[in-house]
Amino acid sequence: MSQLDDLYRRVIMDHYKTPRNRGEIADDSVTINLNNPTCGDRISLQLQLENGSVSNAKFTGEGCSISMSSASMMTEAVKGKSIEEALKLADKFSSLMQGQEVEFDDYEDIEALSGVNKFPARIKCATLAWNALRKGVEHGQGKHEGIEQ
Repeated sequence: MSQLDDLYRRVIMDHYKTPRNRGEIADDSVTINLNNPTCGDRISLQLQLENGSVSNAKFTGEGCSISMSSASMMTEAVKGKSIEEALKLADKFSSLMQGQEVEFDDYEDIEALSGVNKFPARIKCATLAWNALRKGVEHGQGKHEGIEQ
């Protein structure tokens, strides 16, 4: 295993064992519940959207190390960002999962998930939280079609 693979594995396991933003938002928030039946991953993502920004993001759920670490990384990356910036990050993450080379300037931990694209069955694990982010933003902006709650 290369040193980079080892570093990436350590970053993923750190987010899995010590997730950032795990918990619930007590105040008014948008809640999106998604699951990946293939792997058994479940996430409940809560977003506070204020003045065109993601002022807070938290999650609960259970699943594999990839899905839970991806949720931890995503919530860290989007907090404080404008909704537009958060959606651009989601697009960049989709590109990363398609094998494209992408850099996450503000939050390099996300790049640790770049190897997931070599395992097609695990891509759904990594993208679960990001899909919840998109649905949450759509819901928060009044677009309620297809929201699972």
